[in-house]
Amino acid sequence: MRVAAIQMTPEFGQIERNRERAAALIECAESDLAVLPEMAFTGYCFASRAEAAEAAETAEGSSVRRMTELSKRLNTIICFGFPERSSGLIYNSAALVGPAGLIAVYRKIHLFNDEKDLFAPGPTPFFAVRAGAATVGMMICFDWFFPEAARSLALAGAQIILHPANLILAYCQEAMVTRCLENRVFAVTANRGGQEQPHGKTITFTGQSQITRPDGSYERLPDRKDGILVADIDTQRADDKSVTDKNHVWRDRRPELYFQREKE
Repeated sequence: MRVAAIQMTPEFGQIERNRERAAALIECAESDLAVLPEMAFTGYCFASRAEAAEAAETAEGSSVRRMTELSKRLNTIICFGFPERSSGLIYNSAALVGPAGLIAVYRKIHLFNDEKDLFAPGPTPFFAVRAGAATVGMMICFDWFFPEAARSLALAGAQIILHPANLILAYCQEAMVTRCLENRVFAVTANRGGQEQPHGKTITFTGQSQITRPDGSYERLPDRKDGILVADIDTQRADDKSVTDKNHVWRDRRPELYFQREKE
């Protein structure tokens, strides 16, 4: 399976222009699966909940429709981050679309810093779905900080973790090596680069999008510039959870000893 991490720098508020740039990059990638950054079309630095709500759309909105049309034309499965409006709430979400339409939406569970003032935390557990020739799971940006996120996706059967991101902290790329190694999965971390300062507050994003393998090896873009990272992967490698002849990632787990509850 050919997978791609699309690293792009959205222009804040320029949704149509950002979608066009994303489509051009996805077409150049010529991949079976392409992952775009978090908030790929809107930009990230919303000044208020009201501004985030104004940019948000439903899972039946124009971004999902446009990416589905692109997916059908290119026969490429696409994952992208977007602000989602649902039942009166705004979520930091990721959509997964294929040629036949919407496959799934994941709502970010672990909100980072000012996101807590803008979005509702995702209310549903991590999950895995079939997407083309692979079983995939989604997490968004700061979810990487919690080992339970990647572990939950792996236990659900995900072979590939799709990871749209707007990374600010410097540690994620190295941490994803451990996440993939300890769970024996692939991960496609599609980060954005550049800076954003629409309201006088400058945020610099780390770029260096990365595709990580179950053995901890990886390929990474070198800087914060827009670019495409592509890798051919054998998803069946994520089905082998052996560490040694006598050690197995799942069979060696002893969850009954991991949490000590306080006595009532």
